[in-house]
Amino acid sequence: MISVAMITMNEESAVGPVIESIKEAVPDAEVLIVDSSEDRTPEIAESMGAKVIRQFPPRGYGRAMDLALRSASGDVIVTMDCDNTYPAEKIPEVAQFVLSGEYDMVDCSRLEKKPVAMPWPNFIVNKLFAWLASLLFFRHFTDLHSGMRAYSSKLISNIEWEPDGAALPVELLLKPYHEGFKVKTFFIDYHDRLGASKMNAVETSLWTVKRIMRIRFGGRR
Repeated sequence: MISVAMITMNEESAVGPVIESIKEAVPDAEVLIVDSSEDRTPEIAESMGAKVIRQFPPRGYGRAMDLALRSASGDVIVTMDCDNTYPAEKIPEVAQFVLSGEYDMVDCSRLEKKPVAMPWPNFIVNKLFAWLASLLFFRHFTDLHSGMRAYSSKLISNIEWEPDGAALPVELLLKPYHEGFKVKTFFIDYHDRLGASKMNAVETSLWTVKRIMRIRFGGRR
């Protein structure tokens, strides 16, 4: 079974099209959303068959994603951002790498080349962080912040991460690699966003460096 896990905060304009695209790609998938919205996002999601877990007042991206990953019931959990930026049609392909047992995780990298939809400053910063991680972990990383990944339920059950603070996707990529899980990079297209970004660039950058250093030099848990 495939679960598609997302977190939402005021994604009223995007949640409908995103769920529709998921249903077209994987009709039998569990669509699970952890929601901290003040608009009609949860009502729209539930009306389209999604399982909605309310986390209000908001507790931050990390806490919401932690709840989403640990609440999903699928053998593989595919994460996506609920802003229409990620290609839902690729879900079956990336999930199959995990369902086959060949990999424990698939990292859907947006950065095989510069996406048209990504501003140059974001692209440059993302490449610098990937370069730093590649240097420290002796592996070629391309995109530490992708919101689209596929995780085996075994990996989710057997790994620990720090849910508090920004930039959790960094840890959700580096920690499995560091602890010996089989990780595959799969390049995807990245599309224009529906709705406004909620990311705090300075906070995310600081936490990115913190997570890289802690995983690399803090030892295995």
